[in-house]
Amino acid sequence: MPAAPPTSTVLVTGASSGIGESLAHCFAQAGHHLVLVARSADKLEALAENLAARHGVKVWCEPADLGVDGAAAKLAATLKRKRRPIDVLVNNAGVLHQGSFAGMKPADHQQLIDLNITGLTALLAHFVPRMVERGRGRVLNVASIAAFQPVPTLATYAATKAYVLSLTESLSEELQGTGVTVTALCPGITATNMLQGARGANARLNQLPGFLVGDVDDVARQGFAACMKGEVICVPGILNRTAMIASRGTPKWLVRRIGGVIGRKAL
Repeated sequence: MPAAPPTSTVLVTGASSGIGESLAHCFAQAGHHLVLVARSADKLEALAENLAARHGVKVWCEPADLGVDGAAAKLAATLKRKRRPIDVLVNNAGVLHQGSFAGMKPADHQQLIDLNITGLTALLAHFVPRMVERGRGRVLNVASIAAFQPVPTLATYAATKAYVLSLTESLSEELQGTGVTVTALCPGITATNMLQGARGANARLNQLPGFLVGDVDDVARQGFAACMKGEVICVPGILNRTAMIASRGTPKWLVRRIGGVIGRKAL
C-alpha cells in the first residue's frame, strides 16, 4: 500500500470527544498535523492546545455541525481557501438514538440520516477527488459492529452504519490503483459519552458486563493502524470479530431472528 506522507494533514470530524478525540491523539503522536472538526469550539480549542504542546504538531480548529445542509461544502471551501490540503480524512462524527422505532420522533430519525449518512457522504465527495488527483490519500470511516446485522432498538442507527460499511467496501475497490485507500472502523460497544447517553435513555444498558465494553483508546489505536496499513475493515475485539464473522456466514433469516430476540430484551 502507498505510504502516507510523514507530515500529512489529517481531518478528524467529531474530534471533541470519544473515538474522534482518541484518534486525534493517535495521529498527532505519529507526527501528523490536524484539522479538528466538531460542534463545540471550546472543546476543540482545548484539545488543539493539548495536542500541539504534547506532540509538536500544527493543529487547526474548524467548528461545524456536519448534519446541517451545506456544512461539508463550506468546510471544504474554507480549507481550500486556507491552502490546507487534506491527506487523511477521518469520518468519525455521528449520532446515536436508542429505542423503539415507533417511539422515536421523526426528527431523531432524520438527524441520524443527516449526519451519519448525508454529512459523511458529502465529505467524501469533496475530499476524495482531490486525493485521487494527487495520487495519494487515506480515508477512515467510523461505522459500527451494528453494520453487520439488523439491531432492533437501534434500527435506523444500524441502517446508517450498514450504509457506511457498504460505501467503504465499494470505494475501496473502486479506488484500487489510485493511491487512495478507504477503511471502515467497526467498533462494538465502547466506553464513550455516546454510551453514557444511551444508558441514560435505557437503564438496562447499565447491566452490560464489563468485558463487552471496549476501551476507547484501544479502539482508536486499532483504527489508526488499520487506516495507515490501508486495510478495508477493522473490527476491534475478539468477541466483535467473532460476531462479525458469524453474521457474515450465517443465513440472513437466522441473523435477523437472533438480533430480534436480543433486541427485544433491551426494550
